[in-house]
Amino acid sequence: MLEVQGLTRRFGDRVAVDDVSFTVPSGQTIGFVGANGAGKTTTMRMIMGLLATDGGTVTWQGRPATDADRRAFGYMPEERGLYPKQPILAQLVYLGELRGMTAAQASAEATEMLTELGLGERLKDKLEKLSLGNQQRVQITAALMASPTALILDEPFSGLDPMALDATSDMLRSRTGAGVPVLFSSHQLDLVDRLCDGLVILAHGRVVASGTRDELVALGDVRQRLVLDVDAGWVRGFTGVNVDDVDGNTAILSHLEPGADQALLAEALRRGSVREYAPLVPSLSEIYRKVTAA
Repeated sequence: MLEVQGLTRRFGDRVAVDDVSFTVPSGQTIGFVGANGAGKTTTMRMIMGLLATDGGTVTWQGRPATDADRRAFGYMPEERGLYPKQPILAQLVYLGELRGMTAAQASAEATEMLTELGLGERLKDKLEKLSLGNQQRVQITAALMASPTALILDEPFSGLDPMALDATSDMLRSRTGAGVPVLFSSHQLDLVDRLCDGLVILAHGRVVASGTRDELVALGDVRQRLVLDVDAGWVRGFTGVNVDDVDGNTAILSHLEPGADQALLAEALRRGSVREYAPLVPSLSEIYRKVTAA
């Protein structure tokens, strides 16, 4: 388990990360989301020991994380850190050796992963000859090699096409299935929603919400959708019901007073058939906008 407690970082008078705390449990994927400048990259760099902290701690398996612990983490920075004029397989082998693999082990694993990501025929190409999306695939491979004990990935899906996105998602699932904790940042909220066991939402350097998707949904406004076989305009002004919108035979409702839902349903059935009466679950985008609006 990876845990950060009270992480703080200042740049001059500006507090970039302000008392940030969260946990990445073993075998789970935690999405780290926030606007540009929210403090995500700075937090990840402090976790990896690349930036000194002005306060707080990073713990691994219940004790302060050491340099040796961090060397076993797989880290993918937002800025690509590979060698543009070196063949991609050769540099991945070199990086694997730095992390304790033999050249043969590193070559075999890198070749397998690059093939899975659609680059099996380009192993000898120099990195600079690849498109930005393909360079991203090489960077992902570098982070996931050598059986990392944890994964810290800053915008790993940026620039990936759907095939590479699916392949990378499968790779991450295989790592979490083996008990590896994964923290990744992304602006693609639909992808975060699909992949993550939990989320941490950052705004202005502070955690404004965290938890599972169900826990975050509970922070949103509970609304109902009512679909009739007749015009739904009559629901406006119905006692105990706030009507957000009416469009033909469909009404979106919120803030129903106790008992009002049953009275509303009884009146709807008196007027005709009810095709749908169900909770309207807020999307992650809606939750994100709500918790970061302050």
